[in-house]
Amino acid sequence: MITLTLLHPIQSVPVQSWCFESEPVVRIGRSNDNDVIIYSAVVSRHHVELWNHGNAWKIINFGANGTYVDDRPIAQVPVVDGMTIRLGNSGPKIRIRVGATNQPGKITRPPQRELRQKDEVSKDRSTAGPGGVGIIEDDEQGGLTQIDLD
Repeated sequence: MITLTLLHPIQSVPVQSWCFESEPVVRIGRSNDNDVIIYSAVVSRHHVELWNHGNAWKIINFGANGTYVDDRPIAQVPVVDGMTIRLGNSGPKIRIRVGATNQPGKITRPPQRELRQKDEVSKDRSTAGPGGVGIIEDDEQGGLTQIDLD
């Protein structure tokens, strides 16, 4: 099992998590055919793949803006439990956990905020609502917006 957690760009707290139990490949990028969809100007349509080789996972970069571990660009590296990757040198960060860290097949999110009036929501470019399948998009000010798809 592998769990990917998108981190807030400033506070490095979890924004959204995806858990995969038995997939041989997990794809991350802007395109809708990825397992993890992240809309950001620095994220390629097919940015990075995580390959499951038995008990070990490997990260392979396909992004034009690179994938970074500890501020160093990588082409392909083994996954280490708890590591954080960055998509592009200034893009979103994803923490990777390997092992039974979540329930299989579940997408988890932080607790939802109370819904506010429409003008307040659009002012800070964030969304709130019931849990479900969604995507994350960055806005002009570098904030993150969750778009629920269900």
